[in-house]
Amino acid sequence: MPATAADLDAVLEAGVTGGAAPGIVAAVVDADGVTYMGAAGERAIGSGVEMTTDTVGAIFSMTKVITGTAAMQLVEQGKLDLDADAGTVCPELANPVVLEGFDDDGQPVTRPAAGPITLRHLLTHTAGFVYDIWNPELARWYEATGTPNIFSLEKQSLVTPLMFDPGTQWQYGINIDWVGLMVEAVSGQTLGEYMTEHIFTPLGMTDTGFAPTEEQASRASAMHTRMEDGAFTAIDLPAAENPEFEMGGGGLVSTMGDYAKFIRMILNDGELDGVRILSPETVATMSSNHMGDLRVSELKSVMPPFSVDAEMFAGEEKSWGLTFQIHEEASSTGAPAGTLSWAGLANSFFWIDKENGLGGCYLSQMIPFAEAGTVDTFYSFMSAVYAGR
Repeated sequence: MPATAADLDAVLEAGVTGGAAPGIVAAVVDADGVTYMGAAGERAIGSGVEMTTDTVGAIFSMTKVITGTAAMQLVEQGKLDLDADAGTVCPELANPVVLEGFDDDGQPVTRPAAGPITLRHLLTHTAGFVYDIWNPELARWYEATGTPNIFSLEKQSLVTPLMFDPGTQWQYGINIDWVGLMVEAVSGQTLGEYMTEHIFTPLGMTDTGFAPTEEQASRASAMHTRMEDGAFTAIDLPAAENPEFEMGGGGLVSTMGDYAKFIRMILNDGELDGVRILSPETVATMSSNHMGDLRVSELKSVMPPFSVDAEMFAGEEKSWGLTFQIHEEASSTGAPAGTLSWAGLANSFFWIDKENGLGGCYLSQMIPFAEAGTVDTFYSFMSAVYAGR
């Protein structure tokens, strides 16, 4: 028999009582609407304030597919080109260099990249940019040059060397933050303004944005980290002092009710409740492999407080579309080949299964990313959705 609401509630409750996360919100949708919405646990550990289905949380890299959607709208309009030199839109991307290593004085040694960076490279994480959370060479480069990292929200933090020539490898990184700046450059709007006008308002995503309102902040979950004794404690992540850009790769806050609307739009080939924001052809393009024979690989952590070693759906073959991870084979959770998925740093996750016309999203607010307990809770939730289908 298909999973009932009680079955799915039980998965979330088990995750909380088992110590996977202080609180969880999750939703399941089909093309016609929300088929499940549930929550378990607390917004802040020990507060007694229940996690509710309208809880607002930082979705981190679940932002990426929304930024990708913005870019693809502009591709449809001819304002961006997937295969043109991205340096013609953002001059900082012209004439990229690749980090070769460090000299005897600890200073970076670079060489010119073999070719230009394109929007397609950026959307597929094959441009050569990485994150210092999972790449020791970039972490060393930041330290050697005194460059602030991305959480400073200074544009200088994005002007890093590549770790490989564009199009030759897959490594997860700051690519989609550059896509956000490309959206700004050709639209004449900030990324948040563009998204509000062209994505959030048309889809009715009223609780999604880069800066929560006072009312949304009253519904926000605290962020948590794991202490040495295994217990959770609520923390405040440092805020950027003088933000110079909105982080297209991970800056949004949202609710699972809002994110469910975005998933339904993709399930409906770019349309939601009579409002179209992407063409069916564009959704099909975004949902197909754009990295050839390259494959998604494990992210090896160099900053354990933020992430353990991570690979979503480890051991299963995965490629990358235009901001989606694509499952090249059926998943152990029951999702078929072709399913789209990804995650956010505070252990939020989503999947979109166009073959069966269903998808789901899951929000917790705790680091480090990819802890076994919370990832396994998400897998159990996803598996329960497919049980008996």
